[in-house]
Amino acid sequence: MREKVLLHACCAICSGYPITLLKDMGYEVVVYFCNNNFDSEDEYNRRLEAEKILCDHLDVSLIVESFQPDRYLNYVKGLESEPEGGKRCIKCFELRLSDTAKKARELGVKYFTTSMIISPHKNFKNLCEVGENIGETFGIEFLGIDFKKKDGFLKTNQISKSLGLYRQNYCGCIFARAKG
Repeated sequence: MREKVLLHACCAICSGYPITLLKDMGYEVVVYFCNNNFDSEDEYNRRLEAEKILCDHLDVSLIVESFQPDRYLNYVKGLESEPEGGKRCIKCFELRLSDTAKKARELGVKYFTTSMIISPHKNFKNLCEVGENIGETFGIEFLGIDFKKKDGFLKTNQISKSLGLYRQNYCGCIFARAKG
């Protein structure tokens, strides 16, 4: 029996290659869509629909949490004017990865990671540090795999393009959209 890994998915663009790589590594991948940081329910639904198509295509399970934007806004309160990549983003990572680790523990899954790692706009070291700290707190191992290596970002884009998936041009939060 293969070990399961719970993969937090921010969007289908970013999660395509991580899913295939994790499967190639021998894991049974369960995708977790939990993104309260999105700026609207419409954006949430567009990304969720794309994730469903991807997961169906790659034959992996998908767990979906309801959209609760107030959780995110309360969590980052006071950091609204932070620059992209700053303290607000770290808090956003903490919220989503804490939810993922909590869900992994609830499901009895030993490992978790996130597709956010593949984004060239996200700091691998920061994400891994947050993930490892949260993993220690919840007793779940964070897999800090650099999905960008070996043309990962190119591969994940090719997967999403081949499936005609929704392609956004920002992380999803209201603060990034306002600056875009």
